Amino acid sequence: MIETLQWCTLAACAAVALARIPSAFRRQNRTICAIFALMTLAILLSIEAPYLVIDRVLGGINIANLILRLVVFAAILCVGNRISKGFGATGASRLIAGPSGLAVLGVNSLAIMVIFFLMDTSGSSVGMAGIANLDPGNVLLLRFYGVAGRIYPAYVALVLLPAMAKATMSTLPALVRMAAFLLGAGSLAVALTLLFPLFPSAWGAALYVINYTAVLCYVFGLALIGVASLVHRRHGPRQKTSTAK
Repeated sequence: MIETLQWCTLAACAAVALARIPSAFRRQNRTICAIFALMTLAILLSIEAPYLVIDRVLGGINIANLILRLVVFAAILCVGNRISKGFGATGASRLIAGPSGLAVLGVNSLAIMVIFFLMDTSGSSVGMAGIANLDPGNVLLLRFYGVAGRIYPAYVALVLLPAMAKATMSTLPALVRMAAFLLGAGSLAVALTLLFPLFPSAWGAALYVINYTAVLCYVFGLALIGVASLVHRRHGPRQKTSTAK
């Protein structure tokens, strides 16, 4: 079931990314194309078969996992900045793309890199699960590494949540409100990842479901914004919306 969810999510992201390439060449919505390309790469690196192939090419020390974390950070930055600007949430935009948000990104990125290179990461394994049986110090570092990888995405998600809730309850067009609802649901799912260390080990499948629910909500939410913009351009503005800019 989990593997099916992973491949279906990868297919959805890749399809939207490919569909956005023509408009990117026309210098339209290049950020959206970049977001879906980054999401596609992140999902590819989270699936066992391609992960193992890529990581072994890179030396078999789980460098692919570090790349995955940094790609997720880049995708979340682009998503948060695009959504906050699209919905006119200037406060959220400043917190994500302004000095404070970039500081959180920089510190968090540095932290996961330092922790990664302090660990013994030999032996390719998706999620780095294969190194958990080493000495207790390595296991502790692995836990810190996992927590550090969730801080920045959760920060952006929590910044976006109020703006998405406000847009969902507003008088914006139905498609835009539906998009805001999906983006808010995705942000909530990302924020929940901060609680993963508290989940019982038997809930392993739930972690995957939450992660991929977040990705799919972002994918379809952003896609709906594109559809809403297209409808707006074809039929003319019936009311002003910040997402139509």
